Amino acid sequence: MIPRYSRKVMTDIWSDENKFRIWLKIEILATEAQVKLGNVPIKALKNIKRNAKFNTKRILKIEEKVKHDVIAFLTNVNEHIGIDSRFIHMGMTSSDIIDTGLSVQMKEAGEIILSDLIDLRNQLKEKAKKYKYLTMIGRTHGVHAEPITLGLKFALWFDEINRNIERWKRAIETISVGQISGAVGTYEHISPEVEKFVCKMLGLKTTKISTQILQRDRHAEYMATLALIASSIEKFATEIRHLQKTETLELEEAFTKGQKGSSAMPHKKNPIACERLSGMARIIRGNTLAAFENIALWHERDISHSSVERVILPDSTVLVDYALNQFTNIVKNIVVNKDNIKRNLELTTGLVFSQTLLLKLIDKKMRREDAYKIVQNVAMKSWKNRENFRDLVSNDKEVSKYLTAKELESVFDYTKSSKNVDYIFKRVGI
Repeated sequence: MIPRYSRKVMTDIWSDENKFRIWLKIEILATEAQVKLGNVPIKALKNIKRNAKFNTKRILKIEEKVKHDVIAFLTNVNEHIGIDSRFIHMGMTSSDIIDTGLSVQMKEAGEIILSDLIDLRNQLKEKAKKYKYLTMIGRTHGVHAEPITLGLKFALWFDEINRNIERWKRAIETISVGQISGAVGTYEHISPEVEKFVCKMLGLKTTKISTQILQRDRHAEYMATLALIASSIEKFATEIRHLQKTETLELEEAFTKGQKGSSAMPHKKNPIACERLSGMARIIRGNTLAAFENIALWHERDISHSSVERVILPDSTVLVDYALNQFTNIVKNIVVNKDNIKRNLELTTGLVFSQTLLLKLIDKKMRREDAYKIVQNVAMKSWKNRENFRDLVSNDKEVSKYLTAKELESVFDYTKSSKNVDYIFKRVGI
């Protein structure tokens, strides 16, 4: 069961306080494992557990002098423990706690985002069911094509979020590993049993092999999946932005009481939230490139990845958490203008049934090329002169040779566009 979180908790995950709390937990667990191996007296462990603590401000002050975050952390912790502090960090190196701690943070952040994704999926499912049979115009290349339903649009988004959920679960699993293997990953000064114990207690798996650090393809996969989630949100948001254009106005972001759209033009109601989400997606995709650059480090390790991750991981998880919450709220409160949907559906006076008419003529044994030419000629006349396509077809002598008035009537039937909606919904899982 995924616990419920808020955006405030997401930012707390990346706080110095939480980072040092995880580091201390790792150090105490490692010492506990050393006791089990007979390398540390039980009395020392009890003293460590009783007195081990830290002060974030003090750590940051020490770091100003020593220029090393882990040494600053250990120095402060040791100030509280005394002589038994010699058993802290035995055989370990900085990345043992940095990388393992980072995995804990990424796993915690991942669980929040997974919960967000499930919330969005549920909201999309609700809207898909509500508007399952609301016929609207489908567009290809931005041009009216054939009728669809608004429910199908939401169902499509629902299905895409489902894929994001599965990808994200895999990304969480990929990053949910730790390592405590020493300076170059050989366990020369520490038993692999310490690593096994610590990781198990943290809810992590142990990596099969490390080089002092976890390999950064894991982090890149995590970031790439965040970028996919953000890109899906941008895709959905862009569609709403298109459908909120004045000429279209089929869907709208909710406009709350007291809200203002423009400092100059009082009439404006702009899709600002969707535009904001489009912009955020660009940042997250850019951060992902930096994560890929982090994969190629020197030899067993260097530190060039560290400064990058201090920015891209907190920023990207916070942004995706925000984006998912924002878009869920947009979907929940979306304004559906049914009158405009109907108006736009009928805007081309039946041109959207050109393929139906084409197939009807083919059914009457007409050659496809001939049927296409007849329908296209009438359609182009409708476009050019703004004449009613249905009327033009009814009065066309060539069409009348093949189709009766009753057969023509069946061509211009909007209900046929939703005849397979139930089948599609069942396949999608709604």
